[in-house]
Amino acid sequence: MAKLYFHYSTMNAGKSTVLLQAAHNYRERGMQPYLMTAQMDNRAGAGRIASRIGIGAQADTFAPDQDLFALLKSKIDSDDRPACVFVDEAQFLSHDQVWQLARAVDDLKVPVMCYGLRVDFKGDLFPGSAALLAWADEMREIRTICHCGKKATMVVRMDADWRPIPDGAQVQIGGNETYVSLCRRHFRAAMEDGTPPPKGAAP
Repeated sequence: MAKLYFHYSTMNAGKSTVLLQAAHNYRERGMQPYLMTAQMDNRAGAGRIASRIGIGAQADTFAPDQDLFALLKSKIDSDDRPACVFVDEAQFLSHDQVWQLARAVDDLKVPVMCYGLRVDFKGDLFPGSAALLAWADEMREIRTICHCGKKATMVVRMDADWRPIPDGAQVQIGGNETYVSLCRRHFRAAMEDGTPPPKGAAP
């Protein structure tokens, strides 16, 4: 039975690695995965999903206003029907696009596996993540840890002097080294008191 999945994490938890491994598993079994990533995220090159451990794969890109149901229907109707759809950087999906993916699952009978961040550096949900949390059939957390050893559920953005940044645009492409994943207690310390995490906590 096809389902809409949301695999969520904080920064640098290895979500792209998990996506690439899952897509590889499909190929090993003779089934074709279809990979997509956000057009705006070109850190690894246009249309490329890459992991910090050095593996990567080419992918089609989606634009903010693109009709993803129409895109997937054209793939399903072709001779190159995918066995599963993988969406990286799913936090950049719009509310409407998540609904289009849900419709593709229901009407086209294709599983869709989305991978993305749950919250931004201010602790707020991304629009795509909020919709996925509401509508996904299954949700799975990809975990990483805070410098204290507890599970990290939040992320802070640091400036050049290693001070927490409390405000700014929600989306900032690149600069992974400026983000640090923290547990809620240390996120509060950073955002409320300006207490920086140790520099060794950076990726």
